Amino acid sequence: MKRDPHAILPPAVRVGATVLITAFAAVPVLFLLLMSVTPDHEVAGGTLWPTRFAFENYLLMWETVELTTGLANSLVISLLAAVIATVFAVGTAYCLTRFVFVGRRAYLASLVTLQSVPHVMLLLPLFMVFASAGAYLGLSVVGTRTAMVITYLTFALPLATWVMVTYLDKIPRTLEEAGLIDGLSRFGTLVRIVLPLAWPGMVVALVFSFLSSWNDVVFASVLSRPSTRTAAVQLHVFAQSVEGGALPLYGQLMGASVVSAVPVIVLYLVFQRHLVSGLTSGGVKS
Repeated sequence: MKRDPHAILPPAVRVGATVLITAFAAVPVLFLLLMSVTPDHEVAGGTLWPTRFAFENYLLMWETVELTTGLANSLVISLLAAVIATVFAVGTAYCLTRFVFVGRRAYLASLVTLQSVPHVMLLLPLFMVFASAGAYLGLSVVGTRTAMVITYLTFALPLATWVMVTYLDKIPRTLEEAGLIDGLSRFGTLVRIVLPLAWPGMVVALVFSFLSSWNDVVFASVLSRPSTRTAAVQLHVFAQSVEGGALPLYGQLMGASVVSAVPVIVLYLVFQRHLVSGLTSGGVKS
């Protein structure tokens, strides 16, 4: 007899666990929102609830930190890296799941191995490669958006490829065989049959690739210059600069953090349904 998973724990335990997990997730976000509208002297004094709401923090921060440039750079770099990673991941995953060739299993194993390597260990090798390209080829790479897009692809591609391999592997081959019988080429079956069915998996790969680029600080700090700094780097520089002031601008810093989180929240809200279906479908074998 199939047991109801909801009956494993008593109702009181389930409710308590739900409340506890929700509190852990919601309290830091609520604290961030509250501090963003708290006067700076009250934040510095440890006040938990402001005497007045300083909504002007959201106006003053645009003059204090180069947030507009940072957000524009983050959007361009993260979207480019995510789209390129997803496109290449779809093609690579299609070859890995539909054809048998020498080195296929080794390549699949390397995708998992690459995810276990600490990303910080790749910082110096990547910097030397980009610096060498500038010295020997006359190409100015370090400090450009191109350098950061290439860097983020080294992290996003293995993850996106593995996600797409898991998802494409469960799409029935009979659908493609029917398309081949009807006269479609391999590329035609990929575009007309596989891609529409793989859309939820592509959304998962796109969102996770976007997040890995958007949240990075270490690589963007080394490989960017003031005109190409991302929002994460601008916030890091802003936080370091306000620490030495007579009155730290915590309210503006929190407000800038809230604004920087808005694109990610919008991305989740737009693709929420596809994210849920993509994650659950990709994890179930038919």
